[in-house]
Amino acid sequence: MKRRSVLAGLALASAAGACGSAFAQSYPSRPVRFVVGYSPGGGNDLIARIVAAKLQERLGQPVVVENKAGAQSIIAAEMVARSTPDGYTLLVAPSGPMTINPAVYRKLSYAPDKDFVPISLMAEFPLMLAVGAQQPVKSVAELVAKAKADPKQANYASSATPFQLASELFNQKTGSAFQHIPYRGSGESVNAVMSGDVLMTIADSGPMSGPLKGGLLRALAITSAKRHRSFPDVPTMAEAGITGMEITLWTGLVAPSGTPTDIVAKLQTEIAAVVALPDVKERFEQIAVDPRSTTSDEYRAIIASDIARWKAVADAANIKLD
Repeated sequence: MKRRSVLAGLALASAAGACGSAFAQSYPSRPVRFVVGYSPGGGNDLIARIVAAKLQERLGQPVVVENKAGAQSIIAAEMVARSTPDGYTLLVAPSGPMTINPAVYRKLSYAPDKDFVPISLMAEFPLMLAVGAQQPVKSVAELVAKAKADPKQANYASSATPFQLASELFNQKTGSAFQHIPYRGSGESVNAVMSGDVLMTIADSGPMSGPLKGGLLRALAITSAKRHRSFPDVPTMAEAGITGMEITLWTGLVAPSGTPTDIVAKLQTEIAAVVALPDVKERFEQIAVDPRSTTSDEYRAIIASDIARWKAVADAANIKLD
């Protein structure tokens, strides 16, 4: 009897695997959704739309970008975590919801390591510190001096926890006290700085690229280890005299836990092909973003490592959110 039970179990597993493979071979047979936890115009939204446009050409089905902004991408993460694990609803998963939210929130309604299956990274990018072109400050040193001379006017725009954490780290490194002004998306925070409503922002370079090239923003520093080829005249934080501010964030794609491994593998292969395309690389370079693909396991390891890193930063800064 025991032998029959084992054989029956093996038969069922084999049948399930065959069904999964068959399902993957027919995937996708309808539109795929990319859920973005931020408003249109931000860096993650731009990356998602560039990749989605090419992915749908390769898959033969529409890949629709759907913005579910709010609560530091928690709304979007919850939505995807609870969706059917069939490969048709995917989360555009940047550092924020995957590694920084777990580091700073006391309670979180989803678990990045349990509720999602990593597919692949799509891009990585440094952050940039910028002020409005109308501001008199021309360097990080001048910005810090201005903030210390007039603390009531010292504030920063931030649309997501990663940017808030980076800005608070900047406060610690410079002895400043810039106050947090929250916005729903990077585009909105950049607009606030351009209009002069807020003094400065530290954010992804995507939504800043146009205003920087158009003379509406002034970049004072970038958080990469070396100057970025897209903005060769912008000094690194270290060159600006601020050490310990090297930050590189990323954006990837994840599926709900339980998504068939064959579908995950197929999507990983297609994402790798898309981000290697010359025109995608060119589009990414325009917004100071570097293409990067990974395997599912590599992406999982990056998530675990970055959670530990950002938790250490948040604990040292005593940053905890409810």
